[in-house]
Amino acid sequence: MSDRLLNKTMFIDGKEYAYDGERNVLEVLRKAGYDIPTLCYRSDLSVYGACRMCVVEIEGKGVVTSCTIPPEPGMKIRVNTARVRRVRKISLELLLANHHRDCTTCLKSGDCDLQHLANKMGIKDIRFAPRQETLAVDSANPSIVRDPNKCILCGACVRVCREVQGKNVLDFTHRGSKTVVSPAYNKKLSEVDCTYCGQCVAVCPTGALRVKSDIEKVWNGLGDPSKKVIVQVAPAVRVAVAEAFRFPAGTNLIGMITAVLRRLGFDKVFDTTFAADLTIMEEAAEFADRLKNNGPLPLMTSCCPAWVKLVEQKYPQFLENLSSCRSPQQMFGAVAKKLLAAHYGIDRKDLVVVSVMPCTAKKAEARRPEFRQGEQLDVDIVITTQELIKMIRESGVDLRQVKEEPMDLPFGEHTGAGVIFGSSGGVAEAALRTAVEWVTGAPVKDIDIKEVRGVESFKELQLMLNGSMVKVAVVNTLQQAACLLDQIKKGECDYHLIEVMACPGGCIGGAGQPYSIDNNLLRIKRSQGLYDIDQNMPVRKSHENPQIKRLYGEWLKEPNSHLAHELLHTGYHSKRRIQARDVNLSPGSRTDVVDVRVCVGTSCYLRGAYDFIGILKKEIEAHGLGGSVDIKGTFCLEHCGKGPNIMIDGELVHHAVPERAREIFDQYILPKCKKEVG
Repeated sequence: MSDRLLNKTMFIDGKEYAYDGERNVLEVLRKAGYDIPTLCYRSDLSVYGACRMCVVEIEGKGVVTSCTIPPEPGMKIRVNTARVRRVRKISLELLLANHHRDCTTCLKSGDCDLQHLANKMGIKDIRFAPRQETLAVDSANPSIVRDPNKCILCGACVRVCREVQGKNVLDFTHRGSKTVVSPAYNKKLSEVDCTYCGQCVAVCPTGALRVKSDIEKVWNGLGDPSKKVIVQVAPAVRVAVAEAFRFPAGTNLIGMITAVLRRLGFDKVFDTTFAADLTIMEEAAEFADRLKNNGPLPLMTSCCPAWVKLVEQKYPQFLENLSSCRSPQQMFGAVAKKLLAAHYGIDRKDLVVVSVMPCTAKKAEARRPEFRQGEQLDVDIVITTQELIKMIRESGVDLRQVKEEPMDLPFGEHTGAGVIFGSSGGVAEAALRTAVEWVTGAPVKDIDIKEVRGVESFKELQLMLNGSMVKVAVVNTLQQAACLLDQIKKGECDYHLIEVMACPGGCIGGAGQPYSIDNNLLRIKRSQGLYDIDQNMPVRKSHENPQIKRLYGEWLKEPNSHLAHELLHTGYHSKRRIQARDVNLSPGSRTDVVDVRVCVGTSCYLRGAYDFIGILKKEIEAHGLGGSVDIKGTFCLEHCGKGPNIMIDGELVHHAVPERAREIFDQYILPKCKKEVG
């Protein structure tokens, strides 16, 4: 045997195995066919090693966690020694003793890794006293329930929030037996900068973080004879339900889902994909208009509510770049409440619109004030794919036995372009299929834009459009989105169209989809399922959908018409955690001058913000620019650790200490004043 091969082998229970590229012993063991238990380990997150479930015995090292040990040549490992089994059982019993074990009524029952592992390891008795303290459950927001009593401190939620979404909403607080995972100062998720993307829910192995259930609301609506209840099903749902009913992952079950929904009692079953086609009509027209009239560019998609919330919270300077189009969910709700209610001859309050979505943030989106008339919501109830699966099981209907049925018209007819909305890159591809034809006036023959496909977090495309180069970026995960916005702010890149989805891989990886340890493999299969549907559709461009043409011909007239804007578009506003409040410090302020806002919040005040203002005003007076600069005190510009902070004509400047007042005046303010005078 060659030296090279010997250097890449280890011994597991006396048998030699090769390894190549695995980052730890756990991955080598799984590659070798060993089903090693874990609770805190996830291949897409950093290694934590807290649960102690993956311990093995390594010669010369003793009993160690296999996830934290890199493979070494000649390493001798024993997987199931008496010591290893004892350590695993004791660790698991300790976790169970500290865990509220209301498994029979827990919404996670059946999908709980802790429950599965206790059964697998044959835990019959727990030798440790149960925890007596009961902590408060956070259910104040519309999307996520956080129950610290079921937390096993695996840290997966902390890591995904930080490493994938770049948000740091959750972290470990307190010490020892008092340790919990929570937002800062034990605040509720509704009180911090949570976007409700739900990726913490997607990785939680127990019921500590779970989707807030609205199943009972749906049953109540279906049981009310005074209500007409309709449902829309999102594109990504149709390729995820299969996993719960023993079909291959990525199988399109929309026909069976439609049949089951009718059996559950829904009066009409429609497709959100129709509204996706409608979104493309409006968004492609908006993009074409911005290209023609030079902006504001880049146009950024607004279908993802978690992404919209990130912009509102952290990047309000990009709000004008967000498409004014409502998401497909909200377009459907608005059209249904106006057109269908009139068609059925009922008041809009008696039409109940239910959405089945892959996303937890959609629950919060439906309750936004922009998407209601008075107290009446456009979309009344949002349930996730997980909740739909639970409803099907609760109903007793055998999904595998039902025959496929078509959706109802007119909002059941859709194109392949609308279907691929569920995968990262799908919105951009669908928009380009239509926008390119509208801009060039020529039909697009090769409509498969494969450069923007795939579950990778960043993709880009350049294409010639009427002699000009158009640059497109596609990103998923909020961390990747924030990174791109930071690069744009610094002038390091520029694009014409940017598609953003908060969840890894897009909506197919939404937190409302079925739970799994290997989410990445499922995301790939779900995505392929959507593109397979698109490939087999007779109509693959949104503007060629016959029912969309009819909707515009009989009612909306044309994309971006006055009525279309009134019903299908919206506006977003800054929602910084602490809203800025301005106080004029310059008499007779005008709108045609250099706008200077100095943060006078506590942190910036302590670093010399008021002294900075005094020196700055003296510089302005010394240069005779009293009428050219408008100074305001504001609270707060955030970035407190980099204070004092000031904003000059929308540009944020950090470390504005008194010693830098003249430097900042000369570098940022004086050139703008000279430009105004010139």
